[in-house]
Amino acid sequence: MYRILIVEDEKEIRLELKLMLENALYEAEAAEDFSAIPRLVEEAAPDLILLDIQLPGTDGLKVCRDIRKKADVPIIFVTSRSNSMDELNGMMMGGDDYITKPYQAPILLARIAAVLKRTGHNKAPENPLRFTWKGCELDMLKGVLTYEGRSEQLTRNELRICYNLFSRAGQIISREELIDDLWDNQIFIDDNTLSVNITRIRGKMKGIGLENMIVTRRGQGYQL
Repeated sequence: MYRILIVEDEKEIRLELKLMLENALYEAEAAEDFSAIPRLVEEAAPDLILLDIQLPGTDGLKVCRDIRKKADVPIIFVTSRSNSMDELNGMMMGGDDYITKPYQAPILLARIAAVLKRTGHNKAPENPLRFTWKGCELDMLKGVLTYEGRSEQLTRNELRICYNLFSRAGQIISREELIDDLWDNQIFIDDNTLSVNITRIRGKMKGIGLENMIVTRRGQGYQL
């Protein structure tokens, strides 16, 4: 799994990026101390960095230059600065791509995948946004389950549960693991709500022609 470091001072955007990346099956880490980013890069060893230009007490262009003195990790600028000179400066400082805010998640994810591929990182799946198991496809970006041409839209809760099941297809996932993961992603549900969501997912799977796709392992959890 790719590890991506987020260097963004606005908390709301930082959390939004982190959730987007994790839903796309990346491991995401967000910097909160901007005084020693090059050192953090050495410690975290990310596969890619999303870097803002306007940072408290420093400048993203300078940070990029300092990182380049020690590492060749791919860097994508994600910034509100939209003029061509800023973009040129970013690329001259060693940036691999430049995206302006407000960004569109599908385009940003596509640019991340392209930079990782171009820079020779090959350890992630070709499409980290889709999973297929026994002919059923889970599209994380669209939040859709598809089987033999028929599709069902998933809610946020259902999508996260399906992500856990499809990304570890064939393995038993305990109820505790599912609830913990949902809480980690700011989806606050209890045991009863999990049961309701599993029932709804099964109903949607049945609606597209899938019977008994999710198996209950008593005392253990669920399994595809």
